[in-house]
Amino acid sequence: MLADLKPHQATQQSHQFKTTSSAVSAETFGALINLAGRQRMLSQRIVLNAVLSTMGHETALETAREALALFKVSHAALVHGNSELPGVFFEELRLVYFGEIEGDRKIVDFTNLVEKALSACESGFRTVPELLNELGMQATPIVALLNRITIVYEDESKKHAKVQRKQHHELMSSIQNIAKQARIVSVNAQIVAARAGEVGREFAVVAGELTNITAKIDELVRVAVGNVTV
Repeated sequence: MLADLKPHQATQQSHQFKTTSSAVSAETFGALINLAGRQRMLSQRIVLNAVLSTMGHETALETAREALALFKVSHAALVHGNSELPGVFFEELRLVYFGEIEGDRKIVDFTNLVEKALSACESGFRTVPELLNELGMQATPIVALLNRITIVYEDESKKHAKVQRKQHHELMSSIQNIAKQARIVSVNAQIVAARAGEVGREFAVVAGELTNITAKIDELVRVAVGNVTV
């Protein structure tokens, strides 16, 4: 029963990809990579300011809380998606979040630990040194995990770009073949029109215009192919 599972376990078992990589734009991949990369920076900012808050830095605690809030919102967007982002939408990403690596659980555990540490710092509890020590021990592993997640996005983006280039070239090739067939039809039509004499004059005009159109198509295809990096 999903109701009996922890949140990250329920998400893992009930998750179905609503979006495929092919449906995600290059711009969206860029946004995902930037967001995932920013998570690394935020995690470090959180830990640093948690420590600074115990050294008398007045704004450190507030800065840590703001960074934590942004970190949690960003994580939710990456995992569950929003109006602009697709959430977990390909297998390698599901594995890093919900597979043996348990990225989602570890990130949630990290945010929970930060919440406890910041609350302890704010209230001056005796547990502050212990919590900050534990937070410091988590700092490096969490950065490594967030870096791994970023790399997963980057690798999928490269695959996506390669597929897009292949599809683009295939499309251009199809258009070229159609244009080639159209030129053949145009030439044959002009020959028939010429043999028809006066009767075929109007038909010859249409055939000539078809030739001009196919020439423009060829030029557009050359430009399009030239603008795509292989």
